[in-house]
Amino acid sequence: MKTKLLLDTCVWGKAKEPLREAGFDVEWVGDWPKDPGDEEILRVAAEQQRVLITLDKDFGLLAIHHGRQHCGIIRLVDVAATSQAPAIIEVIQRFADDLADRAIITVEPGRIRVRIVDLI
Repeated sequence: MKTKLLLDTCVWGKAKEPLREAGFDVEWVGDWPKDPGDEEILRVAAEQQRVLITLDKDFGLLAIHHGRQHCGIIRLVDVAATSQAPAIIEVIQRFADDLADRAIITVEPGRIRVRIVDLI
């Protein structure tokens, strides 16, 4: 089964194609008629069982402090637009099991942090 991804609007739109070529089922919020806001984006990602890819730390706050459901979140920090797709592919390959356990993974140049979020 293909890993399903939802790219937030802040993620480079051209990252879609290399991710699709790598075998992922990719949807980009930038293709939606309008940006519905973080709560709705996270809800849709969870409902569709998609890992959310973002540059925005607010999704982690929604998941950790507000207990919102999710299927894994990858946050890219200071990752150049052209490096986003390769970084996403690497993280999913290395941390697929953690993402399946609803991890929030923060990716920075030279550093990856994994946090498992236990939802009650």
